[in-house]
Amino acid sequence: MHILVMGAGVVGVTTAWYLRQAGHDVTVVDRQNKAGVETSYANGGQISVSHAEPWANPSAPLKVLKWLSQPDAPLLFRFRMDPAQWRWGLRFLMECTPARTAHNIRQMVNLGTYSRSCLQALRKETGVDYDHLERGILHFYTDEAEFQGALEPARQMRELGCDRQVIDAAKAVELEPALAPIRDRITGATYTSEDESGDARKFTQALAEKAAAAGVEFRYGTEVVGFDKTRDTIIGVHTLCEGFHETLRADGYVLSMGSYSAPMARALGLTLNIYPAKGYSITVPVKNADAAFNVSLTDDQYKLVYSRLGDKMRIAGTAEINGYSRDINMTRCQAIVRRTAEIMPEAGHWDQASFWTGLRPTTPSNVPYIGRSHFRNLYLNTGHGTLGWTHACGSGAAIADIITGRKPEVDFAFTGLTR
Repeated sequence: MHILVMGAGVVGVTTAWYLRQAGHDVTVVDRQNKAGVETSYANGGQISVSHAEPWANPSAPLKVLKWLSQPDAPLLFRFRMDPAQWRWGLRFLMECTPARTAHNIRQMVNLGTYSRSCLQALRKETGVDYDHLERGILHFYTDEAEFQGALEPARQMRELGCDRQVIDAAKAVELEPALAPIRDRITGATYTSEDESGDARKFTQALAEKAAAAGVEFRYGTEVVGFDKTRDTIIGVHTLCEGFHETLRADGYVLSMGSYSAPMARALGLTLNIYPAKGYSITVPVKNADAAFNVSLTDDQYKLVYSRLGDKMRIAGTAEINGYSRDINMTRCQAIVRRTAEIMPEAGHWDQASFWTGLRPTTPSNVPYIGRSHFRNLYLNTGHGTLGWTHACGSGAAIADIITGRKPEVDFAFTGLTR
């Protein structure tokens, strides 16, 4: 079959790769001039199965209320007269029960574990280079209540096969000496040795080159503006490229347009509960290699993740629920700089930090849409939130299986398979 993939971020490119490996003819369209330059451009860099506790959990409502008045809060709601935002927020509250949290953790651990294995196999097969490190992810806590709150989710993850071990401050500093300056403040930690890190943009662009060499057609600078459809079939996709309109036709279509998947779906009468969560990152040159980290870190109290990318450090996090604006809020950027410089003052040239923001396509549960829509030839692979890099390979492999008519290997609640 000929499959048209809408979106050339890390999820769209891995989808195209696995579809081509399954024998399909594949075309990818994206409005940007190359792959991986929006949400995949400067994310946190973690392949983090251990980051499976959803934002919506029993402790979230009180935290969100407390954070409303804090401009640098880890999760900040900016309420708007936007029905999609209010619908998302109400569903978020419904996902905060213990039962829903446990269900969502299961979905994310299962998909994350499978996806990490797919990435490892792809890396071995292709030799793709993206500054990856296989040194695990260490979650550290400087607040006792936050640490105690992490113990039950960590236990659930271990039962599901994610070996997230609880350790003390001494072991945390042994694993990552860069944490020595705050050793006395660490109340506890967890460590997942099988997790990884790497540059999502480098991976996406390198894999796009390999996919193109394997026969995938990439049409950059091409914006999706509408659809031809019948009641249950997509007939074509209207595009705009350099002022010219063209309708592209295929046997099947995959929607992987990140946060923009929701408005595109509305044009088809589909409601996807995806809302953009604006995330921030800083990229900082290493100043003192002995003081800089090599194990990827997660600062759970401040919701920041740290990845070493060659001679640079990437620190990313926080989320702002504030529509589709990509304006940089320097208050939030400087909060990241302050926190990281406080933890490891000699590690980086903190005054040389470069700033980035991107829109993460977030569902209220943090569980993505993967599967078939009610259109018989339109498939969804979107809504991965902060875990698009972690889940990309598994999602791409699974949707390729579904399109090809095979049952995916991973136990996941795929969209539309029961219809």
